[in-house]
Amino acid sequence: MTITQLQYVLAVAEYKNFTLAAEKCFVTQPTLSMQIQKVEDELDIQIFDRSKKPIQLTEIGHKIVNQAKNIVNEADRIQDIVHQQKGFIGGEFRLGIIPTIMPTLLPMFLKNFIKKYPKVKLIIEELNTDDIIFRLNNGHLDAAIAATPLNEEKIKEVVLYFEPFVAYIPENHENFSKKEIEISDLNLDEILLLQDGHCFRDSVLNLCKNNTNSEHNHFQIESGSFETLIKLADEGLGTTLLPYLHTLDLKEKDQIKLRQFKEPKPAREVSLIYPKNELKIHIIDALRSSISGVVKGAIAFQNVQIVSPKATK
Repeated sequence: MTITQLQYVLAVAEYKNFTLAAEKCFVTQPTLSMQIQKVEDELDIQIFDRSKKPIQLTEIGHKIVNQAKNIVNEADRIQDIVHQQKGFIGGEFRLGIIPTIMPTLLPMFLKNFIKKYPKVKLIIEELNTDDIIFRLNNGHLDAAIAATPLNEEKIKEVVLYFEPFVAYIPENHENFSKKEIEISDLNLDEILLLQDGHCFRDSVLNLCKNNTNSEHNHFQIESGSFETLIKLADEGLGTTLLPYLHTLDLKEKDQIKLRQFKEPKPAREVSLIYPKNELKIHIIDALRSSISGVVKGAIAFQNVQIVSPKATK
């Protein structure tokens, strides 16, 4: 039994299709099938139930796949151990970032990081929180930047910064005249939200869930971008909440519509998260240092109240 054969087994377990698994492993389907058959013959069991569509793991197959993940992950980390021992900061590093953080944070640190660590090959993907957790747990990401706390057993969270929420209130709204607002000023029925699947949406709902001003959870307008929410608010269709970093690039005519919350300001906690058994700590530390260095000058808020990014029932 070889590491390569176990990688083929894991691919079929993930994609539930021999042809697709072969494509992902860059081999022909007959080659992949033959190697998996060799593993099954050697163990004298069936890992996959090929009679079902899509292909399913057998009862013993589930146990073998769980062990195969451990073996393949540990084998992949041998090179990481060597790099760490030599103090070498380089190699491939797969980083996930949630959509509400990527457009503002990435331009702040990426150029400097690449310049300082030219031997690191960053592979960056924009993913929602659920996808990030799944990929971290399955070894498809080395680390991610997401809103926390997530309280995932196998994932470590290192806080990078706290980012306050800022209200965007059009001129015709009753709260426009206020210099600062309170959570009690929010009305869920008129807040424009991101689409379902964004953790920032869940944070806003968590922030407002105890607001007595809101009698109905009734949302008619949702969007996939803050830019659209701002335009809708300008059309008189409601108000919205934005992450602080997103407000820095707004035009002057839009800046006057921003209202800070009174302290303690509601905020999201943004962290660098990674599997607890991750060995590319030298690259993770380099990322943390680079991000903390640039964000420190942009966010000076300390008296904040962290709002959970997880959906609550």
